[in-house]
Amino acid sequence: MAIGAVRRTAVALAGALGLVASAAGCSMLPGSGSSSSPTLEHPALRVGYEAQVDVAPLYMAVKSGLFDAAGLKIELVQENSDQDAIKQLAGGQLDVAFATHVGFFKAEAGGAQLELQGEAYQAGTDTMALVTLPSLGYNNPISKPAPKIAVNADNDLGVLTTKSVLDTAGVQQNKIVFSTIPFTDMITALQNRTVDAAWMVEPFITKAEQQLGATILTDAARGATQEFPMTGYASSKKFADANPNTMAAFRKALQQAQERASDRLEVQSVLKDYAGVDAATADLISVGDFPTTLNAVRLQRVADMMQTSGMLLNRLDAQSMLPPSQQNS
Repeated sequence: MAIGAVRRTAVALAGALGLVASAAGCSMLPGSGSSSSPTLEHPALRVGYEAQVDVAPLYMAVKSGLFDAAGLKIELVQENSDQDAIKQLAGGQLDVAFATHVGFFKAEAGGAQLELQGEAYQAGTDTMALVTLPSLGYNNPISKPAPKIAVNADNDLGVLTTKSVLDTAGVQQNKIVFSTIPFTDMITALQNRTVDAAWMVEPFITKAEQQLGATILTDAARGATQEFPMTGYASSKKFADANPNTMAAFRKALQQAQERASDRLEVQSVLKDYAGVDAATADLISVGDFPTTLNAVRLQRVADMMQTSGMLLNRLDAQSMLPPSQQNS
């Protein structure tokens, strides 16, 4: 999803991480002192994140000590954009990046050589949506034949899903005019009538509703994009090959955190710590699903839609980007 950072949350995040309880629940966690645990080649990991609902399990895993118990020291690094984060994998500034699957697949097709380490988030009702203002008179997806739509990144998840839902509604894809605007500036763009609608994710959807009385023109997760895989985590293939035990430990701890995130209240309880929302706003945010496994069939939906839409020239095999131990599972 290239997704803009919300920098003002960095201070709150750093303070909250000081509260990590590394001993919590150690008996159920990976690497909890067992002498048979494999040696971790690179136990200190720099992991990218963005201030979205998607990364709630990652934050929960750091805060609750899941990674500590696995023998991993995680430094969370706020990303400026998906594209920059993926570049930082090659440069060694990040060991694991958070991004949309669209961003990862585009990079892989361009020769990046990535290995997927986990799925972060899967769309639920109104977790990604086209948002507009009543004053703009855009109350039906087909009421504007050439709508101006704000997206947070060029040719990424917002463009892919917007084209899909508007095409289904009867809008010609080549008539849609996209403007690349950071999530944090989309409210201003709507107020200034620079765009007719904005493709948003949470918590930005709820913030727009609260601050402007914005309304959802259409859910962007419907039809071909219903329950669509949105975001995930990846490392460079070179780093993963050199540190197989480390990455296996990372995936296992992340999986446990994703399982815990099935409790919506747990997710909402941590949003205020890193996503720039208060408790009352957190209670209103739409929450999707947090997959606990890397599923090649599910991810292939994204790659195939990208090829159909012209984002990818050739078919990309999502399974080839999974860790070797999971490629035939």
